Amino acid sequence: MAERGRTPGRVQGVAGTWPPQSGVGTGRFAAGFGVWSEPLEKLRAWVRAEAGPGRLLPWVPVAFGTGIAFYFAAAHEPVLSVAVITALGLAIGAFLLRRTRYFAVAVMVASVAAGFATATFRTAHVAHEVLARPAYSVSLSGFVEARDIRERTDRFVLRVTQIDGPRLQSKLKRVRLSVRKGAAPAVGSFVELKARLQPPLAPLRPGSYDFGRDLYFQGIGASGFVTGGITARQPPVAGSISLRYAAFMQDLRDAIDARIRTTLEGDKRAIATALLTGRRDAITTPVNDAMFISGLGHVLSISGYHMAVVAGVVFFAIRALLALFPVLTVAFPIKRFFFGPFSSFAVV
Repeated sequence: MAERGRTPGRVQGVAGTWPPQSGVGTGRFAAGFGVWSEPLEKLRAWVRAEAGPGRLLPWVPVAFGTGIAFYFAAAHEPVLSVAVITALGLAIGAFLLRRTRYFAVAVMVASVAAGFATATFRTAHVAHEVLARPAYSVSLSGFVEARDIRERTDRFVLRVTQIDGPRLQSKLKRVRLSVRKGAAPAVGSFVELKARLQPPLAPLRPGSYDFGRDLYFQGIGASGFVTGGITARQPPVAGSISLRYAAFMQDLRDAIDARIRTTLEGDKRAIATALLTGRRDAITTPVNDAMFISGLGHVLSISGYHMAVVAGVVFFAIRALLALFPVLTVAFPIKRFFFGPFSSFAVV
C-alpha cells in the first residue's frame, strides 16, 4: 500500500510495498479452486466424523481383505518369512503410535500387511502337489472324506493313502472323483478303485473363475472319474478325528433327509431337503427354473447350516427386542405369534 508523505524542503515522493507474488496471475486459479472448496470441506467433515472413537474399526476387515487381494495380484509367490516379519513390525509400530494422530493410518497399513501375510501363510500351510498332465488307469486307495449327491452323478473326495499309475510321478493327497449316481461310497469308509485323473481345470478366459485355485485351497490335487468298481476294504490305520466327525455329520444329514422324505412329498420335500441338507438332486427342472427366474435361486445354493445360523440369530434378536415390552410378553405368545412371519421373511 502506497503512502504519500510531505517533508519541508524536500521533493514530495510516494512510498509503497511490492505487490505480493501470490496475487499475480492467480485470480483464475483461485476462482477455479473455490468451486471445489465446498465439496472438499464436506469431505473433510465426513472424514472427521468417520474417524470418531471406534468408528474406524469396521474398516479394519476391509484393509485386511485388501491385503489378501494384493497377495493374489502378486506376480510371484512372496517369501513367507518376509511377509510375517513385515506384518509383525507394522503391528508393533501401530501399537507404539496408539496415542498419536497417526494411529488410524498405522492400524490400516498393519491390517493390509496382516492380510497379505495371512494369505501367504495359508498357501504355505496347504501346499501340496498338483497333477500336471492326465493320468489313466490309476490305482487309488484311501478314505472317503466327503460325498456330494448331484442330479446326474455323484462325487466324493478321497484322501489318498496309496497311489500307483503308469508314468505317474505326483504323490497326491486328495482327489475328487465322479461316479454314477447312487454308487458313491459312504463317508469314512476305506476303498480301493481305479480312476482316470485330470489336472484341475484352468480359467476358461483371463479373469474368469479359477476352479484350480479353489481346489488347491481345498487340498485337492486332481479330479476325474472312476473307471471300474469300488471295493470297500478294512483300513490299515484308524481314521482321524476329523474323518470321524465328517462321517458323523454325513450320517446326520442322511437321517434328516430320510425323515423329510417320509414326511413331505413332491417339490416341497425337494426344497426342504435342499435348504436343510444341501441336497438338490430331487428338485424338478420346472421348479429349479422358476426359482432362478424369480431371483430366489440363491436360496437353494446356500447350505442349510448358513440358513440356520442367520435365521436363528435374527429370530432370537427379534424375540429379545420384543421381550423388552411387557405388554407384548404378557398378552401374546411372542415366540409362536412371530415365528410364522419371521420364517417366511428369512426364507425370502
